[in-house]
Amino acid sequence: MNEYLFLEIISKLKDGKQLPDAIYIHRDGFSALPDMLSEFIIAVAKAVKLEDQEWNLVKLFKKEFRVSYLDYPEFYSDSYPALKQSVNVDLKRLNHRITKYEDSDNPPILHRKETMVLPNNKYYEHFKAITIEGEKAGLYVNSRLIGFKKSWMNIISQNGYELINGRILPSIQKIENKNTNIERHKTALVRYDLSAPIKSLVKHGYLEGNYSIFDYGCGRGDDIRELEAHGLDVSGWDPTFLPDNDKIESDIINLGFVLNVIEDQDERLEALLGAWEITNKFLIVSVMLINDNYILKFKPYKDGVITSRNTFQKYYYQSEIKSYIERNLHEEAIAVSPGIFYIFKDKLEEQIYLRGKYKRHYGWSKLTSIKPSTENTQARLKIASNKDLFDSFWNTCLKLGRIPSKDEYSQSWEISKLIGSNKKAFSLLNEVYDISEFLDAEKSRKEDLLLYFTMMLFGKRKAYSNQPDTLKKEVKVFFTDYNEAINKAKKILFSISKNELINEQCKVAHSTLPTSILNDGHSLIINKTYIDELPLLLRVYIGAGLQIYGELDEHIHLIKIHITSGKLTLMAYDDFEKSVPLLTERIKINMAIQEIDFFDYVDNHKKPPLLNKHLVMDVNHVNYEKQKSFDKRLLKLLHYSGNGEIIMQRQKYDEYLNLAGKAINGFMIVRQ
Repeated sequence: MNEYLFLEIISKLKDGKQLPDAIYIHRDGFSALPDMLSEFIIAVAKAVKLEDQEWNLVKLFKKEFRVSYLDYPEFYSDSYPALKQSVNVDLKRLNHRITKYEDSDNPPILHRKETMVLPNNKYYEHFKAITIEGEKAGLYVNSRLIGFKKSWMNIISQNGYELINGRILPSIQKIENKNTNIERHKTALVRYDLSAPIKSLVKHGYLEGNYSIFDYGCGRGDDIRELEAHGLDVSGWDPTFLPDNDKIESDIINLGFVLNVIEDQDERLEALLGAWEITNKFLIVSVMLINDNYILKFKPYKDGVITSRNTFQKYYYQSEIKSYIERNLHEEAIAVSPGIFYIFKDKLEEQIYLRGKYKRHYGWSKLTSIKPSTENTQARLKIASNKDLFDSFWNTCLKLGRIPSKDEYSQSWEISKLIGSNKKAFSLLNEVYDISEFLDAEKSRKEDLLLYFTMMLFGKRKAYSNQPDTLKKEVKVFFTDYNEAINKAKKILFSISKNELINEQCKVAHSTLPTSILNDGHSLIINKTYIDELPLLLRVYIGAGLQIYGELDEHIHLIKIHITSGKLTLMAYDDFEKSVPLLTERIKINMAIQEIDFFDYVDNHKKPPLLNKHLVMDVNHVNYEKQKSFDKRLLKLLHYSGNGEIIMQRQKYDEYLNLAGKAINGFMIVRQ
């Protein structure tokens, strides 16, 4: 069965629970389905090795070639049965995802079960009576909130009822309202700069006027005013400051630092689902991340704390918020930075974003030099007389790492008129120029593609038909086909767990990079500006860690690759331009257990110094030689030698300087 036939059959179904985008039906109701569809559903289940006892309900999507197999073991015995497992099969992308809920304390639950079976089912009237009870009690007013067990139980209690033996009955004693008078409006801070999630849009080119933006929970509207001043299509809504504004469907929806200030879990979920509902392209979700030492200062309340300003804050772990988003939206959340995620509804837009994320951006320093040959004088004259055109064409070849197609080069018509085709133009340049620079560009682009496909293996594998046209062209040029690219990517991904290979590549990197520190057999430390110059395997290793953390932002300066432990450490310094920068933050990413530990050095007297800084400094920096000379003099004063990593506690560093009666003044060591 193909996609067209599947969607046509689904559009004509009258039985089952009908939702705008899907139909739910119990397998006991399959007799109402066309034989072709029921046989197809069973065949797909077998194809993904799903046993009959592992599913009893299916979700058929109306607008996608997709089927979900749901296992509700107590469908008939429990009034509101809990989901044990779901298997989502994407028939267009040919992949499937299994999500287990058996250990969850808040699994999805079912309502209106009579709609999922046929009227001749012996339980039909019983299910109908259960639904009528809930409706009379006013429990279905907000259908968004009733889909999970905890939310459902809260709604029952809040309406003065109890669930006894599966039936809704009036509560003997109404639960008294324990709500502390949280002053949510105080969480809306006055900003004098764009918020972090909006800054991320600037970085990725989403604020150039091509997208409409809606700020869901915009507070006082500082971001909106700034974006409006630049002529962007932007609007927003806030329950306190702009409650009368409409929630407008837009390309980009920003749910910025909203979830963490809502103390009611049901309302928190409603905010996430509400923002997703009006998203066209992608949703940005940002929250405050947890700092164990910081939150100890505040009074615990529900799943968060009450701050000194009488506001609620729910602090998340990075993995916790990612899991929360994906569990409720059933879409992959892409970490952009700590606490900030993009969730794409438009999958083509997602691929364009990810492709750009893993593509190196070169500034080619020179045009290729002419071969030392006197042959083909005619070709040389043709190139010389049309220099600007050929320079432009050649730079496009370098940018792409391949010959551009007609639609990829704006002056293709001039090339065609002069020579015949882009391919002939490239051949002409090949005869005249030394094309070693192009070969480097070609190699780099192929590596970028492999990095991209390797990173895709962390999420759901994307079908080739859903890739941008430019990417399809690159696959044809650099690989035999899409499968070859994926297989190569898998091989590279599996290799990052092999310590001997990582160790070998760290040695290669140390010998080829302008500067780095190699702690033999333990770690490699590099300046983040040199990431793109690393061997591909190490770029994948770092990329794997950043899948959890997000993108490297401005405050990160150094990266430590741990060779044997599967960890990555990011280091930030107070002022990297200083002769002795002080460590302000250390972030350790444990890829094996998918966790991040943040270590803040708030106390100035405890910030460790970065010694031997020239070993991780850009060699082209104006102060490089000055730094190198300074490091030599400082290490002598500190009784150290060598070209390795020097870890020294701040107290010991200060003691050495005090004992010698010295102080640091720029790149000079002076008397105190």
